[in-house]
Amino acid sequence: MSRSPSFYQRLAMMPATTLLGLLLLFAFAGAATATATQESHTVNLSSPYPFDETLNRVRSMLTDNGLTIFAQIDHQGAARKVDLQMPPTTVLIYGNPKAGTPFMLAAPNFALELPLRVLIRADENGRTWVVYEPAASLDGRHGLPEGMAERLGAAEKLLAAAIQAPTQP
Repeated sequence: MSRSPSFYQRLAMMPATTLLGLLLLFAFAGAATATATQESHTVNLSSPYPFDETLNRVRSMLTDNGLTIFAQIDHQGAARKVDLQMPPTTVLIYGNPKAGTPFMLAAPNFALELPLRVLIRADENGRTWVVYEPAASLDGRHGLPEGMAERLGAAEKLLAAAIQAPTQP
């Protein structure tokens, strides 16, 4: 079963002039339009911790459980370099070659989905979010055998555990 590119994948393929036009359109259209374009297949977990602590907790949880952080993309820092402002927004690209290779052997084009990604961001109110695409939404993508993607769900439990608030005694 093939899927058409997501909204964000289509954005990445657009020429810069088209992207600028879209940004201007969203800027003048208001928040309701921006919310309407939000992907419905993401999980958005609210963190009880500030941005930096959430980022550190997620990084530690992943690495302490044998996953590798292949890259960290600081979108806020990149925006600052071109004199733009945005709330803290970081994407971690993570995985485990021993676990991921069988997926790519079963469906070579599934390599487009790996390594996995998690977004840690602060919203305009200072609330911190951990956002990821659930394993269930990857099932069957790029010819991956049905049911195989559920094995990627273990990482989702780690992400949730990383931001679990301490229990009160």
